[in-house]
Amino acid sequence: MDSQRSSKETVLITGGGGYFGFRLGCALNQKGVHVILFDLHNPAPTLPEGVTFIGGDICRLSDLEEAFRDAHVMCVFHIASYGMSGREQLNRSQIEEVNVGGTDNILQACRRNGVPRLVYTSTFNVVFGGQTIKNGDESLPYLPLHLYPDHYSRTKSIAEKKVLEANGTALEGGRGILRTCALRPAGIYGPGEQRHLPRIVSYMERGLFKFVYGDPKSLVEFVHVDNLVQAHMLASEALKADKGHVASGQSYFISDGKPVNNFEFFRPLVEGLGYPFPSLRLPITLIYCFAFLTEMTHFLLGRLYNFQPFLTRAEVYKTGITHYCSLEKARKELGYEAQPFDFQEVVEWFKARGHGRSSAGHASWSLIWDVTFGLVLVLSILAWLQPPAVLLL
Repeated sequence: MDSQRSSKETVLITGGGGYFGFRLGCALNQKGVHVILFDLHNPAPTLPEGVTFIGGDICRLSDLEEAFRDAHVMCVFHIASYGMSGREQLNRSQIEEVNVGGTDNILQACRRNGVPRLVYTSTFNVVFGGQTIKNGDESLPYLPLHLYPDHYSRTKSIAEKKVLEANGTALEGGRGILRTCALRPAGIYGPGEQRHLPRIVSYMERGLFKFVYGDPKSLVEFVHVDNLVQAHMLASEALKADKGHVASGQSYFISDGKPVNNFEFFRPLVEGLGYPFPSLRLPITLIYCFAFLTEMTHFLLGRLYNFQPFLTRAEVYKTGITHYCSLEKARKELGYEAQPFDFQEVVEWFKARGHGRSSAGHASWSLIWDVTFGLVLVLSILAWLQPPAVLLL
């Protein structure tokens, strides 16, 4: 068994217990790669043969060193991050610790342990701060740090720059050099996705999905999990010598290549689960005010009741303002070609787990949420009609 394993290439995936990390690990394993999943939480009670789980925290360098022990890791896929959406976005200290501190630890561990390749999972948001982007490319500059609408995007930009700047640095012990690249995915979807889609379904089930907002012609992008898996595997190969190290020091936007209105994208899910698609469309400035006041309410009451904010300001930007990017560089240098996927597979996944309009137990709100939501909505309307100075800054 050990001799068989030693003949395989070994990779380590941070955030390997999450939806995408585990999916990537299983795909690599099917290609004959030995996979180490590194995360705080085990993704499954039974792992496929050839996949190893090691529990640990990227914020602790000692945990990472333990993961590399007795393993000649040839590539690290650094996926682990924190603060992408919901109430996580408001925990600035933990976002900083994971996204920046954790990335520093990964880079140090790669150099210490002679890892020649590092693929970093970044985000569209390293170049997006609420401005319109149409068919943008990788020449778009990072934003000044104070212009990012949320700390997640800000720290991801810092971390991406650290990863790309580390490209070409020497590995300890004269074991060659570290080659790095960064992939910038759009919003991830697919059957079993655990971050965004369940939150949307819960809003439908609780009767909260009553309106849409913004310009109906606004366009954003998404990426199916299997397209993102494909992109990561191609990026890892493109860091090798036999590919001319073409991806070395480079960043790539990754999506399905189909800009779409955010709310229209989710229409098949809404109607497929038996809910009416909202006909009420509200101004994005009103929803931004609402999100601002929701965040302030969470700041004041979060320690007493850590509720899930209905929307954050960053989420309003990301869902309501046009921003989509070209795949030309990923096609040309990585050989990436987005495959088409039907949203029906997501609908069927939720139906198989008892979700849909006939499902019981989700119809009522908690009293605290009911009062909070109603109060903040009223205040946001007042703020929209006569914006306070703080909202205009």
